[in-house]
Amino acid sequence: MLAVNVLIEWIGTKEQGVSVIERILWLDEISDLTYVIDVNANKLPYARTISEYKVALDTEEAIMLDKDPFSRVVDEVLLSEKAKAIRDRAWEAISSIVILEPEIYYPRERAKHVKTVAQKYGLSEKVIYKYLKRYWIRGKIVNALLPDYDRCGGRGKERNSKGIKRGRPRKHADIVGDGINVDEEIKRIFRIAINRFYYSSAKHSLTMTYELMLKEYFNDGHRMVDGKKIPLLKSSSEIPTFGQFRYFFEKERNIKREVSTRYSPKKYEQEYRPVLGSSSTDAIGPGSLFQIDATVADVYLVSRFNRTHIIGRPVLYIVQDCFSKLIVGLYVGLEGPSWIGAAMALANTVGNKVSFCSQYGVDIQEEEWPVHHLPQAILADRGEMLSDNAESLIMNLGITVKNTPPFRADWKPLVERYFRLTNERTKSLLPGAVNTDFMQRGGRDYRLDARLDLMQFTAIIIKCALFHNNHYRIDNYNKDEIMVADEVEPTPREIWNWGIANRMGKLRHVDEEVVKLNLMPSDVGVVTAKGIKFKGLFYSSKSSMKEQWFTKARSSGSWKVPVCYDPRNMNYIYIKKSATEFEKCYLLEYQTAFKGKYIEEIEYLMEWEKMQKAKSLDEGLQAKADLITEIETIVEGAKSKTNKELSLSTESDAQRKKNIRQNRQVEKEINREIEAFELDKQINNKSAEVISFNDIEEELPSNPLDLLRRKQREAFEKVRE
Repeated sequence: MLAVNVLIEWIGTKEQGVSVIERILWLDEISDLTYVIDVNANKLPYARTISEYKVALDTEEAIMLDKDPFSRVVDEVLLSEKAKAIRDRAWEAISSIVILEPEIYYPRERAKHVKTVAQKYGLSEKVIYKYLKRYWIRGKIVNALLPDYDRCGGRGKERNSKGIKRGRPRKHADIVGDGINVDEEIKRIFRIAINRFYYSSAKHSLTMTYELMLKEYFNDGHRMVDGKKIPLLKSSSEIPTFGQFRYFFEKERNIKREVSTRYSPKKYEQEYRPVLGSSSTDAIGPGSLFQIDATVADVYLVSRFNRTHIIGRPVLYIVQDCFSKLIVGLYVGLEGPSWIGAAMALANTVGNKVSFCSQYGVDIQEEEWPVHHLPQAILADRGEMLSDNAESLIMNLGITVKNTPPFRADWKPLVERYFRLTNERTKSLLPGAVNTDFMQRGGRDYRLDARLDLMQFTAIIIKCALFHNNHYRIDNYNKDEIMVADEVEPTPREIWNWGIANRMGKLRHVDEEVVKLNLMPSDVGVVTAKGIKFKGLFYSSKSSMKEQWFTKARSSGSWKVPVCYDPRNMNYIYIKKSATEFEKCYLLEYQTAFKGKYIEEIEYLMEWEKMQKAKSLDEGLQAKADLITEIETIVEGAKSKTNKELSLSTESDAQRKKNIRQNRQVEKEINREIEAFELDKQINNKSAEVISFNDIEEELPSNPLDLLRRKQREAFEKVRE
């Protein structure tokens, strides 16, 4: 299968004595166009048709090379600082333009870009072109730009022997002779012998192929023995050695033809298909490679607690099988792209999809989403998967983690394409969808149109995944011969099902609870007298109650315990005891408001409550300030009245202090009279009833203060008597 970075050698075509070998740089199946570069020539990229290649490969005018001798794969540790500096400087110069595909392959556009970067970095255009050709010829990787300190001596080029025997001298050359050089005629014989004896259903070993070749093509006639012709082999000095034959075989070995002829085409497709160029071609069957990626959805959501509250844009995580393009897992949350979200999406791949969908009100049959397995390998963004947390957890499950290499954005296109398709299908239908030009048009702010909550948006994403898996046609899917013969429909589910039945099994079944335990985010809870406190919530468990943890915490103080949790459902947390053992903890009953909620929703609610508390605090502070002002007003009035009467009084300070007890007694009696209960009290505008004090009938003063003063005087007079 053609892919970016594949090397194609044209048989029988040579330029300046060197075979024409082209590296595919870019493919467009729709337009039947590809851009390539001749790795043995000092040329810039040029165009070919994909059909041209397919015909040439079918007719064996060209072969696909299994090995890439031009790629620069080196150990960073062994590189000198000087070499790294040269590489990094070259990459800095061309990194911004090599990604402009296919534009960078158009001569006129390429010239413009080269001129721009040359001026920017103070380099000549010749140097920029040198960097570009080196980058393309050597596999479109940054290390292609390393200097050739290690490549002196003309590696890979055949030398002209001028009649002198090349290579290591033979042992005992004085007896067996120097041997022969492998010229074009000897190569022709090698090819014939390999095609005849090795690439056959007889499955001859390479040694046997060599011996059969000598018998047929390196003899000086025959002799008859018992009626049979026995070949007379030439002397050792006139025949090629097995080492020479093996060297040629390895150099021109065709793995596809070897496996297809010696075994079957199906075995080649199952086990030996090339894996060059991209993540998709790395997948030889379902589960051999999953891709995982995250994006911020183009829609604003509201809170389930208070639908007037806008909570921002959710983050969507998708896990996709590279072979079938099937969506195998997903997660929608408010957590920014991180290991937590990636882990939850990966855990979803092993979960029961019928049960998962039902949580969001979506009813499906098992066959609509037939996946609950772990892959052999995961391709992920470096940001999510390079954490220590991720590495340790993945190791427990035996999954190979492949991080998208720097400078190779083309390695992870599947999920990004799904994001684009999902956005196209849903954006116009979703209230609160992002509209980047609303400011220019002076229209309504799209954020105010938000109506969906997290659960509802997840249900929409689930339905989009189901549509993709069951109905989306991958018209440009590169079917092999066997798939074509089996008439496989190009939908993700059909390709998945066919791959399960016909390709090498890479899917692994692991107990769902074990997977979740190792993928759930880890943190620390605190055992307190009120329960196991985690994220502001309180939990209990059978063991904690049996062992009286909370009583001990009250008497001896709190302590920490390691826990893991599912951010989508905080009804439970788990005390992890080992990679396979855990203690389940339950949310306490009085916290029912948080049941069945995402952790982001809970954190939002708690934050909202804090905000309300802070708001209430502000209001309380203002009320306190108002109270102080009112008190001060009353005090000032009291001071004014008291000071006025003191100015008129003739009593000394000593007399005032002396009469405190008597004054208190008088005041108490007066208050009793004033505060006494009165039933059937008339509250109309008629004149009040006359009340008699000390058998003296008189009308109550209209002002209670006048009454108070009068009663005080009467009391003082009684005391003096």
